[in-house]
Amino acid sequence: MPLNLDDKKAIVSEVAEVASSALSAIAAEYNGLTAAEMTEFRAKARESGVYVRVVKNTLARRAVSGTEFECMSEALVGPLVLAFSQEDPGAAARVVSDFAKENDKLAVKLVSIGGKLLDAGEIDRLAKMPTKEQAISMLMSVMKAPVSKFVRTLAEPHAKLVRTIAAVRDKKQSEAA
Repeated sequence: MPLNLDDKKAIVSEVAEVASSALSAIAAEYNGLTAAEMTEFRAKARESGVYVRVVKNTLARRAVSGTEFECMSEALVGPLVLAFSQEDPGAAARVVSDFAKENDKLAVKLVSIGGKLLDAGEIDRLAKMPTKEQAISMLMSVMKAPVSKFVRTLAEPHAKLVRTIAAVRDKKQSEAA
């Protein structure tokens, strides 16, 4: 059933709104996927906070114009599913990459982050990016290390004194026995 003008405008505005706030975008060719496989893909995406939509390329081009994903416009050809990361830049890449490993019919065509169009092979690098929680954890461990070392350094002279006194005590006890 063809879409009327109002439906097309609604789709364009919905995708444009998502694209304007998204952190990264992936376009993948889905030729040959069954409806059940596509439903499974959408469910996994929803769990990860990834917006997935199959949109006609002309509508997708209009939706991404004026956003940082405008660089994808010229390459939007063929049957594509668009995946936008809403909360974590690597979320869409992880979902698409994991699903593509299980289903060889899903092929990554475009990867975009920060207004730049990357090679489709870069999806693995994007998928391996740490999540926000992991990045904060890494930062905290780096910030904590100097403080911990400083405390250990301050405590060491006292600990060395205690070990020396204990060694003298042990020696005197062994000589007395």
